Amino acid sequence: MKQTHLTIKELPVSERPYEKCETYGPQCLSDAQLLAVILRTGTKRLRAIDLAINVLNHSSHHPGLKGLNYLSMKELMQINGIGRVKAIQLLCLTEITKRMAKEVHRDSLKFITPKSIADYYMQDMRHLSREQVLLLLLDSKSKLIKDMIMSTGTVNASIMPVREILIQALKEEAVNIILVHNHPSGDPSPSSEDINVTKRMKEAGNLIGITLMDHIIIGDNRYISLREQGLL
Repeated sequence: MKQTHLTIKELPVSERPYEKCETYGPQCLSDAQLLAVILRTGTKRLRAIDLAINVLNHSSHHPGLKGLNYLSMKELMQINGIGRVKAIQLLCLTEITKRMAKEVHRDSLKFITPKSIADYYMQDMRHLSREQVLLLLLDSKSKLIKDMIMSTGTVNASIMPVREILIQALKEEAVNIILVHNHPSGDPSPSSEDINVTKRMKEAGNLIGITLMDHIIIGDNRYISLREQGLL
């Protein structure tokens, strides 16, 4: 079959990702070029840059780099040219970006400030396809003892295990707790169930001396604190 496109080596030097990065810096590379550098190689019929474009266009719901956050290993391997190794590379790339984002906010993390909590957990939770409940266990000085995933629900509903949450709080000798959960829709507005379960959790905690400090709902780069909204 006659080749209908130039290989990367045949492209003008100014358009080759490695040379372009070396000369002008990574900020001058397109999303596809950045991804091509990570992928390194294409296939017999696809250059790395073309393969990168296919990856970026794979999800019709979440096109572009954002879509990488929603693709599983199985889904990645359905893309022509993406095998086991490249799928793992891409999964590790998205995990690195999440951890880097958390590190940026680590020093400013204060468990009495809803925004700092939301910023810290945002990248971990904003792209989840199902609602997940995260429990933050704090001591009497609002210092984190540990955080833990308590449950994973459906696309539009979480399972808030009040009893199990309080058991964990007692087990870890926590004095204060904070709940964080996500809305896959991207809209952090609390549902009536979110509000009701928060009130039940607060009342149950008060009976055994555990204070629910806040319930924070994560959306897509947005959050809502039920405490700030006067709902706690």
